[in-house]
Amino acid sequence: MAVKIRLARKGRHELPFYRIVVADSRYTRDGRYLEQIGTYDPSKGIESVSINEELAVKWLKSGAQYSDTVKNILSSKGLISKAKEEKAKEGIKKANVTSTKNSK
Repeated sequence: MAVKIRLARKGRHELPFYRIVVADSRYTRDGRYLEQIGTYDPSKGIESVSINEELAVKWLKSGAQYSDTVKNILSSKGLISKAKEEKAKEGIKKANVTSTKNSK
């Protein structure tokens, strides 16, 4: 199952409002999703994005891909680099644990 972080459109005609959702890539754009992690109102700009950082980092660390627009949003909030740093730290911890098991 390929998991994607993408936008789901809500709002009315010519007044879009988006939810930032984590969904299976096979689901329709506005269909069901696994989890909602934030909202985006394009009329107010990227500065007004509200996003749950913990959930976003959790999904990014677990390998979720993101759409181009969501990539811009997440990178402006600094979440992509934060997820990469945390994933690298976990990799170092796992390497230390396996190296201590092998040295016994």
